[in-house]
Amino acid sequence: MLERFRQFWTNVWAPLGNLFLRWGISPNTVTLVGTLGVVAGAVIFFPQGQLLVGVLVITAFVFSDMIDGYMARTSGQVSVFGAFWDSTLDRVGDAAIFGGLAMYYVGPGDNDWFAALAIYCLSMGSVTSYARARAESLGMQAKVGIAERADRLVSILVITGAADLVNRLGAGEDALWAIPVTLGALAIASTVTVVQRVLVVRDQARALAAGPTPEA
Repeated sequence: MLERFRQFWTNVWAPLGNLFLRWGISPNTVTLVGTLGVVAGAVIFFPQGQLLVGVLVITAFVFSDMIDGYMARTSGQVSVFGAFWDSTLDRVGDAAIFGGLAMYYVGPGDNDWFAALAIYCLSMGSVTSYARARAESLGMQAKVGIAERADRLVSILVITGAADLVNRLGAGEDALWAIPVTLGALAIASTVTVVQRVLVVRDQARALAAGPTPEA
């Protein structure tokens, strides 16, 4: 759903991408620095209970995922390794975000059940991506489901930042309940997405096994 806004944000950040290219910075370097920034924002600030600060830091770096792609296309540096590098580091950033929330609930959030929920979201997010990648490696498609990566990340980051902001403005810690509610919704959505991808690949595999349909 949120992919429709990708071109808009790419246009917004294009001048910065052009500046990086003039400075001789490669797209792969931008990918690495962006990922390091996301990881730092999640694993440094979330465990300390500084959720809003963590979200702001993560948001500042997460747009590198669009900048590096723009830079690669503009400079003609699109490559198989670049695509692999980008996808691999995306998984690292995703894990840091949900892992950071799990660390928050082990620490100041003090709720083992919510920590487990965050870990489940982390795990199912990885399975969702793996299911699609494995299907494509076998010559099939599995780009289906109700919980794409962008939707999951934007949802949890927006809710986490907003909940902590409302809490700090005086609404109280009850506002933070929005975070585990969102984690629960994402856990369900990710599980459904994995099931959807398994079923669509199963149908494709069965069709392949059956062979071509005889012509009338």
